[in-house]
Amino acid sequence: MKRLVAFLLLACASVAPALAHPHVFVSVSNEVIFTPDGKVGGIRHQWKFDDMYSAFVTANLGTDGKDPTPEQMLPIAKTNVESLKEFDFFTFLKMNGKPVPLKDGADYSMTYDPSDQTVTLYFTLPLEKPAPAGKFFVFQIYDPSYFVAFEMDRKDPVKLVNSPKGCSLSVNKPGALSAADQKKLAESAGTNDSPGEDFGMKLADSIIVACP
Repeated sequence: MKRLVAFLLLACASVAPALAHPHVFVSVSNEVIFTPDGKVGGIRHQWKFDDMYSAFVTANLGTDGKDPTPEQMLPIAKTNVESLKEFDFFTFLKMNGKPVPLKDGADYSMTYDPSDQTVTLYFTLPLEKPAPAGKFFVFQIYDPSYFVAFEMDRKDPVKLVNSPKGCSLSVNKPGALSAADQKKLAESAGTNDSPGEDFGMKLADSIIVACP
């Protein structure tokens, strides 16, 4: 529950038992940002939240019947990004099989889309030290306990920004869940319990960047 409360920030936690598991759904687009010398410098996130979470975020925002503005939502974006630090921003990177440390989230903002009444959070995660991309650079976005379900955007999941010539990008889907994991997931539906620690990793896409 601590993870859910910290991430939702609002009164969502009080109604969580009435929700199906997971509790929040996020559509994700990313940019892998390269430095001028061809190293991986950071990840730029674009997280579009489901309409229920968006309704909590925008409650009591906006004036004179108008939609909430980015300026009004900036404090919420700030609080979200600061809270996400406790959970490693749900972003897990590896270079040559070794974890890559990240700096704090930066350049955060939030927008509201009246067409579907959803909010989108934007923020950048700089690498603690820019990493050469001569070999495989892999990252995943997931909540280990699967309270928050992340899904890559179908149309535009990942972009390479200022990448060196010859870099390639692929998005690998996770393997099928075992019968035991399928049972755990089914049993957690409609409850406030996680189907298991690191369960989110089993359902996460792997983004692979390779440069010559």
